[in-house]
Amino acid sequence: MGSEKIEFAIKGMTCAACVRRVEMALKGVNGVMDAVVNLSTERATVAFQPDVTDIEQLKAAVADAGYEAEAIVADRSADWERLAREERYRTLFRHLIFSASLTVLIVLGSMAEMVGHVTIIPQQALWIALFVLTTPVLLISGRQFFVGAWKALKHSTADMNTLIALGTGAAYLYSMVATFLPDFFPENMRHVYYDTTAVIITLVLFGRLLEARAKGRTSEAIKKLMGLQPKTARVIRDGQELDLPIEQVQVGDLIVVRPGERIPVDGRVVSGSSTVDESMLTGEAMPVKKSAGDPVIGATINKTGSFQFKATKVGRETVLAQIIRLVQEAQGSKAPIQRLADFVASIFVPVVIGIAILAFFIWWRFGPEPQFIYALVTLVTVLIIACPCALGLATPTSIMVGTGKGAELGILIKSAEALETAHKIDTIVLDKTGTVTVGQPTVTDIVAFDHFDTDRLLQLAATVEQNSEHPLAGAIIASARQKGLALGQVDHFNALPGFGVEAEVDGDQLLLGNAALMKDRGLAAAEWEAITAALADEGKTPIMIALNGKTIGLIAIADPLKEESPKAVRKLQEMGLEVVLMTGDNRRTAEAIGRRLGIQRVLAEVLPDAKAMQVRSLQQEGKIVAMVGDGINDAPALAQADVGIAMGTGTDIAMEAGDMTLMKGKLTNVVTAIQLSHATMHNIKQNLFGSFIYNSLGIPIAAGALYPFFGLLLNPMIAAAAMAASSVTVVSNALRLRRFSPKLD
Repeated sequence: MGSEKIEFAIKGMTCAACVRRVEMALKGVNGVMDAVVNLSTERATVAFQPDVTDIEQLKAAVADAGYEAEAIVADRSADWERLAREERYRTLFRHLIFSASLTVLIVLGSMAEMVGHVTIIPQQALWIALFVLTTPVLLISGRQFFVGAWKALKHSTADMNTLIALGTGAAYLYSMVATFLPDFFPENMRHVYYDTTAVIITLVLFGRLLEARAKGRTSEAIKKLMGLQPKTARVIRDGQELDLPIEQVQVGDLIVVRPGERIPVDGRVVSGSSTVDESMLTGEAMPVKKSAGDPVIGATINKTGSFQFKATKVGRETVLAQIIRLVQEAQGSKAPIQRLADFVASIFVPVVIGIAILAFFIWWRFGPEPQFIYALVTLVTVLIIACPCALGLATPTSIMVGTGKGAELGILIKSAEALETAHKIDTIVLDKTGTVTVGQPTVTDIVAFDHFDTDRLLQLAATVEQNSEHPLAGAIIASARQKGLALGQVDHFNALPGFGVEAEVDGDQLLLGNAALMKDRGLAAAEWEAITAALADEGKTPIMIALNGKTIGLIAIADPLKEESPKAVRKLQEMGLEVVLMTGDNRRTAEAIGRRLGIQRVLAEVLPDAKAMQVRSLQQEGKIVAMVGDGINDAPALAQADVGIAMGTGTDIAMEAGDMTLMKGKLTNVVTAIQLSHATMHNIKQNLFGSFIYNSLGIPIAAGALYPFFGLLLNPMIAAAAMAASSVTVVSNALRLRRFSPKLD
């Protein structure tokens, strides 16, 4: 039974309790396999069976839970989310200005009422004036809290809106009764708290405004990536050049790119040549030469020449679109530590309401005169200060900023879980070819015996290897062509599997192969055995060459180490990680490379299908393992590892293979990825600790725990300011991750 995945923009969520309610509503729909809701991105990602349920049923489930869901479709403008956030910000700003303007008058009036002997306005008239000013603040600016609380109540639950609505509503109703039915209360209990109601609503709105602004900044990495996409493309159709919107470009279109322009979509060069700046993808500053047959990637910058290319991938299939989608999915995913925070927050609100009611009755029964006033103040203060906004934002904001920063550094993190797990790893397995090495065998040494000419030696070897399919043959041919050597004609060619090849060139008998082949043909000589042993100890593969029954020299081939590999391995070891080298090479070569890198544990002669088994074996030793490979032939091992890190340049397979993809293909980026994971988890723990400490200390103080000792009772307005400050502090702390810089020295 097939499944589909869809994203919804969710409107109306305010705290972690909301997140859990939307998740439970979606998971309760028959046919939904999984649902993840993120407060920071205000998105829900749902995996469902299309033959069991549909989008309308999912939207209806969210609506029944008291929220609004809007499906995010593929062809929607990239700016729609930014525009929605900006509209929400403007709405909050309007409500805040309206509320603040009236609140200033209410506070001034309340101060005049407190020093009633300096005003000529009768108390009753002043209270009515304060009522008239406070009512629009409550009904217009505060309406959202009461609507949210009512929706929650209809579903037999509670959230932060419930706390704010109960707190401000209780203060307002008490004041209204004292204003219009003063005889209902004893004379010493006739007080009004209109300023409390107005100030709390204003402060909460101010906190939400700052929070909305800060949350907008957490998605800047996505905005930057989207900003790289050109808006138009110059397409040749029916012999005419047309400037078309990027959405109208089709696979197979012929596109013209001039110097200085961004390449609009992915494709392959048909004619012309140029150099292209691919730094947005690979991080490499040096432009890459492009000519007929070479691939080009959308959003990279054409530098010098003009060329035409055929579009191969457009729309959501381009590399840039895949990168954006990957980052969005990571930002919307949920780390295990966040699930715990969401669960705590979901039971937190009912517990707080219980504590507030208990505190009310204790103060009413045992508090000083006027007991009811003290009880009411305590009830309102506990409800306001305990709002779980900070708890709900603690994890997702850090995840958003962390994954966004990773994208800026060329590290694509597929999920929040991978980001969290990466900080726990203690063992890192490095595949050799293409990971610590360049991945391209290269001729490193040409040694000629008895004064034989080295160029002639290379020319003969390359001529023979033209007919060979062995990977090392390409290195010899490439070296010969680089030197401009003309290759001859091979008359007879015979492959000797496991040993080498033999051939006839211009009547001469040539033999190319390993030491075993030479010994088998009786051509072994002491003079070259020491040389081949020394080369093998350096991690090089020597190929012996014999001409007409006489050994004339050897060519050594190696896959050279990437320049940054030794530095990266050393840094990983300094971070306390055990580094393991895994390769299919023979043990002598593998251990030689291990020595050059400073790696003690080397797994050699490992066949591709056995790599996953080796990773599993390390896990059975109790190790938390990260596997670093090229993302294609290492796919089973990448999947088996606790964290799979694919080295690649943004190919589809590389992105799918691992939990993380390193776009630059540099081993030092593994160090950066792990350090980023540590920094993000440290940031999350700071946020969670701060949120828990805030509530653990704030609730008892609000309930009056300090009153018996210091005569101190918290003002509800101070509680509102503290609640708003806690949310803003959490988001601001998460934004510090934007300044993350890897320590590679």
